[in-house]
Amino acid sequence: MRNWKLNFIPMYRDQSKIPKLKMSYYEKEYKRRLSLGEDGNALVMLIAINLVVFVLFKFIYVLYFFGYDEGVAKANYYADFTRNIALPSSFRLFIQKPWTLITHIFYHEDVWHIISNMLWLWAFGYIMQDLTGNRKLIPVFIYGGIAGGIAFLLAFNLIPAFKETSGFALGASAGIMAVAISTTMIAPAYRIFPMLNGGIPLWVLTMIFLIIDLATIPGTNSGGHIAHLAGAFAGFLFIYTLRKGYDGSEWMNNLYDWFNNLFNPSKPKKRIKHELFYKSKRTPYTKTPNLTQQRIDEILDKINQRGYSHLTEEEKELLKRASQEDL
Repeated sequence: MRNWKLNFIPMYRDQSKIPKLKMSYYEKEYKRRLSLGEDGNALVMLIAINLVVFVLFKFIYVLYFFGYDEGVAKANYYADFTRNIALPSSFRLFIQKPWTLITHIFYHEDVWHIISNMLWLWAFGYIMQDLTGNRKLIPVFIYGGIAGGIAFLLAFNLIPAFKETSGFALGASAGIMAVAISTTMIAPAYRIFPMLNGGIPLWVLTMIFLIIDLATIPGTNSGGHIAHLAGAFAGFLFIYTLRKGYDGSEWMNNLYDWFNNLFNPSKPKKRIKHELFYKSKRTPYTKTPNLTQQRIDEILDKINQRGYSHLTEEEKELLKRASQEDL
C-alpha cells in the first residue's frame, strides 16, 4: 500500500498545480489481488464487519423460526431487532433510540442487498485505499452513512409527500456512495472494465449512479435514494475540505488510536522525549554561520548571477551582519 499518493492533495490550494495521476499505473495496480492478511487493511475490516453482522443476525433470525410460526417469528424478530437497530423515520422514535443513526449503517436484512453493497464497496474502496492509505476509507464511509441517515429523517419529517408515510433506513448504501464520490474526485479519469473499448472513466459510472438516484426518488424507495444523495454530498465535502487543508478523518483516527492503545500494554505511559523537546516553543540552539570575506564574495557573486531574491535567509543574514561589521 502506497500511503504517499494523496499527500499532495491538501497541500495545494490551486488545483491546477496538483500533479496529474498516471492512470495506466493505477489501472495496473488495481489488478493486484487484495491481500486478506495485510496488516491494518481498512477495506477488509469494513467488509468483514458488515458480513459478520449480517451473518450474526441471520443466525438469530433462523433461531426465531424454531420457536414460532413463520408470521409470529417475523413479527417478533422485527420488534426485537429491526426496530432497535434500523433508523426510524419518526423523530419521536429516533430520540428514544439515537444509536440507530450509527447502527443502521451496518445492518442488512436481504442477501442480495448486502452482496451488491459489498461488491461496490470493494470496487470503489479498493481504489480509494490504494490512493489514500488505510486512514481515510472508514471515516468517509461513516460520514456518508450519518449524512444519509440525517437526510432520511429530514425528508420524512419536512417534505409534505413523506409526512403521511413511515419506514426504516438500513444498509451501507449511503456510506458506499460517499466512498464512490470521494474516489471519483481523487482520480476521475481512472478507467474500469478495460475490456469495454478501453474502459469506462470512473466519473461516468458515478454520474450514472447519481442520475439513477435522482430519477428514482418518486419511486418506492424514495427515502433510500435521498439518503444516497446525502452520502454522495458527504463524500464530496470530505475531499473538498481535505484539499483546503482540513482532514476530517484525523479526529476519528486519533480517537480509534487512543481507544486501541488503552488495551496495548507495550505502549509507554508517557512520551517524555516528545513532551520535553518536540512540543517546546523554544529552539534548542541558534545556528550562527561564520562570517568571512570569502563567504561574502561568494554571496555577492550569487547576487550578480541570479539576483538578490535567490539568496537564502542565512545568506541574507550574513550580508546584513557584514554591513554592520564593515567587512
